[in-house]
Amino acid sequence: MIFALLGIILGIILGFYIPVSYSPVYSLYVSVAILACIDSVIGGTKAKLNNEFDDLIFISGFVTNTILAIFLSYSGEKLGVPLYYGAIITFSWRMFQNTAIIRRYIIQKFETRNLQRGRIDE
Repeated sequence: MIFALLGIILGIILGFYIPVSYSPVYSLYVSVAILACIDSVIGGTKAKLNNEFDDLIFISGFVTNTILAIFLSYSGEKLGVPLYYGAIITFSWRMFQNTAIIRRYIIQKFETRNLQRGRIDE
């Protein structure tokens, strides 16, 4: 857990101090790739809370989802069909589902802890 936090902090610091610029032509690819990455992170968080987390599944899903999202965007652009909408809808749907599961898990843990302490009256 400490390595993840250090990685996040290092990424934020590097993001502020290293100027990264890319052509606006690639903005669609970058935005869909970021969406795929966020979906993988939220899915990994849900798996960790359910004690089902597996490093290999997380990393392979992270890379595969990102590549697939970029490929759909690129293919759709070449075909003249906005295929990236499929990636946006799918990843957004999964993010909302996983976030709802995480929220329920946290609420259940909080309620269980408070019941054990005798703070919630029924």
